[in-house]
Amino acid sequence: MLLHQPFNYSPKNKNRELHIWLPDNYGSTQERFPVMYFFDGHNLFSDQEATYGKCWGLAGFLPHWNRPMIVVGMECGHEGNERIPEYCPYEAGGRFWGSIHGMGQETLLWIVREVKPYIDASFRTYSFREACGIGGSSMGGLMALCGICRFNPVFSKAACLSSTISPFMRQIEQDLTRPHIDADTRVYLSFGTEEARTRRMPETSPLLTRTAKNHYEIAGIFSQLGCAVDFFLQDGGSHCEADWEKQVPRFMDFLWNA
Repeated sequence: MLLHQPFNYSPKNKNRELHIWLPDNYGSTQERFPVMYFFDGHNLFSDQEATYGKCWGLAGFLPHWNRPMIVVGMECGHEGNERIPEYCPYEAGGRFWGSIHGMGQETLLWIVREVKPYIDASFRTYSFREACGIGGSSMGGLMALCGICRFNPVFSKAACLSSTISPFMRQIEQDLTRPHIDADTRVYLSFGTEEARTRRMPETSPLLTRTAKNHYEIAGIFSQLGCAVDFFLQDGGSHCEADWEKQVPRFMDFLWNA
């Protein structure tokens, strides 16, 4: 069952819809469930709601998966280009970004202090960290990565697909040195071979690109901390929902069934 719940995004005092998936047996049991929070909630369940007409297919996957759970998809802002600052946890500049005051930290605090308490109070959840994960793609993947670092006492699992990490490696390295990252943390990192290649060097092996090197570095740091890491190079994968949908069984099994 999929619910749509308007919810105030307090950093801007604007509405951000929550897409809340409840297991099929939610109404017939008193059982509690783990929760996975995703960025870009409008792209998770329905092609009709997805930005580019293709979703992650979670409405087709979850009813047949072996672990019933609650999924909360959180929408970003859709006015102009406001998604970028809302999903950027750092200050950004340069030719590609322009000047951006990142609101990602405010967004993460909104999730931890407002969205999660609302979900835990309104639905039968397990509220402890071992039953709480976070995920996203592109800028949402960057936010999931920062979320697992900065709020590790809250989230124990992160799915970071095609994350926008290269412009922010120095800042990410600082986040990864935070002393409270628990060894009981699971992180899924991925990118596609087609999105790793550059226009300047189209024949370069995806494994030799800046994208690959940065992912290897991040995976290595998590591994050194004792965390479980699944680093997946998607052969032929591009920066799109259709290819992220193909990864859903892999990262969900890694995060929740290991």
